Amino acid sequence: MMANVVAQPHFIFGLRAGVRNNLGFCDEQTLVFPSGNNCVCHNTIQASQRFLPGSEKSQGMCALALSANRRYLAVSERGERSTITVLDLHHEQGRKRKVLTAGDLPAQEFVCMAFSPDSKYLIGQTGPPEWTLIFWLWEKHKVLATVKTSSSNNPVNQVSFNPFNNTQLCVSGTGVFKLFRYAEGFLKQSGASKVESINFLSHCWMAPERVVAGTDTGRLLVFESGELRREMVASAPAHPGRADRQVEMKRIKASDAGENPLARRVTSVLSYSRGLVCSLGSGRVCLFVKNEDDSFTRSREIWIPSDPSSKELGPSDSQDIETMCMSPSEETLAVSTDRGQLYSISLSAVDIKQEESAYFDLLSQSFHSKAITGLSICIRKPIVATSSLDRCVRIWNYETKTVDLCKEFQEEAHSVALHPTALFVLVGFSDKLRLMNILVNDIRIFKEFTVRGCRQCAFSNGGHMFAAVDGNIIHIYSFTSFENILNLKGHSGKVRGVEWSPDDGRLVSCGLDGAVYEWNTHTGKRVSECVLKSCSYTDVVFSSDLKTILAVGTDRTLKEIQDCQVLREVSADEGTYTSVAVSHSGRVVFTGNANGTISAIKYPLPIQKEWITYQAHGGPLTKMMVTFDEQFLLTVSEDGCLLMWKLLDKDGRGLKGTRQIVHAEEILVTKADLEETNQNMMEMKLRLEELHMEHEYQLRLKVMSYNEKIRELSDKLTQQTETMETLKQTTTTQMEKREREHQQSSAEVAVKHSKELKDLEVSYSQKLVVEHTRYQDLQQKYQRMEEDYGNQLEAAEAGRLQSLEELKQVYEAQLEEKSQQLTECQEESHRHSRWFKQIVKAVEQEEQRKIHMIGTEFENKLHAEKETNKNLKGEVGVITQNLYSLQRQLDDSRSDVNNLKQERQSLLGLVRSLKSDIEDLRRQISGHEKTNQDKVLETRASSSYC
Repeated sequence: MMANVVAQPHFIFGLRAGVRNNLGFCDEQTLVFPSGNNCVCHNTIQASQRFLPGSEKSQGMCALALSANRRYLAVSERGERSTITVLDLHHEQGRKRKVLTAGDLPAQEFVCMAFSPDSKYLIGQTGPPEWTLIFWLWEKHKVLATVKTSSSNNPVNQVSFNPFNNTQLCVSGTGVFKLFRYAEGFLKQSGASKVESINFLSHCWMAPERVVAGTDTGRLLVFESGELRREMVASAPAHPGRADRQVEMKRIKASDAGENPLARRVTSVLSYSRGLVCSLGSGRVCLFVKNEDDSFTRSREIWIPSDPSSKELGPSDSQDIETMCMSPSEETLAVSTDRGQLYSISLSAVDIKQEESAYFDLLSQSFHSKAITGLSICIRKPIVATSSLDRCVRIWNYETKTVDLCKEFQEEAHSVALHPTALFVLVGFSDKLRLMNILVNDIRIFKEFTVRGCRQCAFSNGGHMFAAVDGNIIHIYSFTSFENILNLKGHSGKVRGVEWSPDDGRLVSCGLDGAVYEWNTHTGKRVSECVLKSCSYTDVVFSSDLKTILAVGTDRTLKEIQDCQVLREVSADEGTYTSVAVSHSGRVVFTGNANGTISAIKYPLPIQKEWITYQAHGGPLTKMMVTFDEQFLLTVSEDGCLLMWKLLDKDGRGLKGTRQIVHAEEILVTKADLEETNQNMMEMKLRLEELHMEHEYQLRLKVMSYNEKIRELSDKLTQQTETMETLKQTTTTQMEKREREHQQSSAEVAVKHSKELKDLEVSYSQKLVVEHTRYQDLQQKYQRMEEDYGNQLEAAEAGRLQSLEELKQVYEAQLEEKSQQLTECQEESHRHSRWFKQIVKAVEQEEQRKIHMIGTEFENKLHAEKETNKNLKGEVGVITQNLYSLQRQLDDSRSDVNNLKQERQSLLGLVRSLKSDIEDLRRQISGHEKTNQDKVLETRASSSYC
């Protein structure tokens, strides 16, 4: 029976650095990045996360690739067989679409990948020693082509598709810059430059034939069609009027790096609509604006801000930017660094034309950059403390999912313990054990103990004592007097785990000597012991009922110990147990593994191996704890991540704790800080009063000034009003005068028009009489012409009838003659038909004999041809290949012919248009000629009448 408690990943703090292309935007507010052994979809608005777990037997992630449509995510993982898993981000659980492998190629890992612009193809670059590029049609799990891109001494750093062409690829690395084109089932190199001395760290496509590549010497090299054209020094200040310059290969030698003190590593290059973004490897990003002549001008710098908790002056200088990405709307730029941090900035809030620098903001929270060594929780507040080899101690709030405090020290922190009140923290360093106050904005040391190399420390549940481990000795201190009240000796090896009982009367410890001891904290004596020399224990806890002890060690088993005997054992499927935790209700036991997984085991421990295993971290787990309200399981690992698990019952509901937890709101502040704050408040109040008085004085001055201006404007307005009134009267007088003049002129025009109308009536009456006379003359002429044409028509009809009769007589004679000839021909045809039938019958018999002979001959030839065809089948394959090649050439020729036909059609259209224009002009000319002829005839007719 499986465990009745389910652990669901809820939120993770940390980034898995060293993974190629480890940051990308799924949409405008969601980013995907690797953390632990998961890919995390982090929503920046809702502060929520969705987990895409890695493969079960994965040995670590190598690279990520996000498709152009932001739907698919490719994850390459190391393992017994290197794989690439394609996940569907639109699916709630990130459903696996395909798992791709290198087939028979000896690929240990895929160092980088890229999707095609249409997301149908995927390329993956294998690592040393082969360095083979594989081209997949990934949805069909089909390898289309492979090609060796580099030698074993020249690693490849990036591969990419041309965003304007699915079949063109770019590969760059140390001494490698190559363009490939997929055609006819092969990847063929196109264009080559001598770049053996240049280390290309990144590149991006700017145009269909233009690629910008960044080098480790701070240079941006512009390639066109594979040939080097221009060079820009990314770290040099921008010069007006000189965006970039022409370059020769002799000027781009590796030795130039030492000659240019401004040279920086261009670890990432990104193109966007307004230009180019490149990182300079030292916590700095430069924006370049694209000019009209396709050159670039550097416009703005964006820096990673200094960490206020750091002891160093400029920690950002030690952070190299690994990956940059842009949101779909190009509003937000996000970056990841080699120290496992995530930053972002809104480009809409950055004026790219300003010269002063801008600064990134943390994307969510600051993370640990190295292994986490300690983990501790308390009952009074929902906070958790972690210590790390990055010399930082962080206080996290697991309810708000934020970092409350972060403090960096001079030495590595090996262990941490929170006081139950959440007001103090105990941290173990190499030289001393330090007790610190947790203030409102700082973690401040107030007591040191001479415990060297303290790897384990823990406060008692009541907070009045704490235990600190010094090698194989456990020191018990009083928290009130800070005296060393007990020294628990008995371990012969280093102690690796301690835990107090709920009543603080007992303490259990385990060590590398294979011993598990239970101590009486009042007397310092051992209550029970269980020693197993073959096992080095790494963690130990009490069961919830305090009747048994649970311990894990190097023998890959979880042991339940009672009365100095091992009561029950649960063996791990794979790896070694490194940590253990028990829920306060006692329903489930959690174990952490060296391979980064956790297991939920039902308690009491089952006899058979039945439990649930979850993919969690990318390294061995170092600590794990269940919160006092049993809502969360907290796990930390050597991968530097803190992972929060939501604990649910089998119905998917949150667990109900065994006790009611009331969190405190109080904070700790020193008297000096409080006095300083009060003093600052007094000064601010005085300053506020001064500003208030000053503002009132300024306000009175402005009121007086505005009143004076109002009076001036009022006087000016009065004068303007009087002027406008005078102008109005003058204008009214002029309008009345013009109205009278208009009426007088209108009367004169009316009389004039009346007279002209009468004159026109007389003139048109005379013309009408003339035209009527002309019409009568034309009517008489028409009648005479009609009589003449009627006589001519009667004469022509009489002639036609006579001619028709004569032709009829002639054709009847000819018809009789032809009928006699037809009869003779029919008789002759019958004779010839009988003769031909006899000939056809004889010929058919002869042909039948010949057909039989020919059939026999051709059957023999057919047998011979079949044998020949078998011999020619081998040649058919070669001819087919040639045919395919000729077909492609024919397609190209057809394309050219189509282009020529289109051009011919356009020319024919032009010719037709010109011919149409010519015809229109001819018709116009013909119309004009006809009109002229009519006018000439009309003129002649008029002159004849005259």
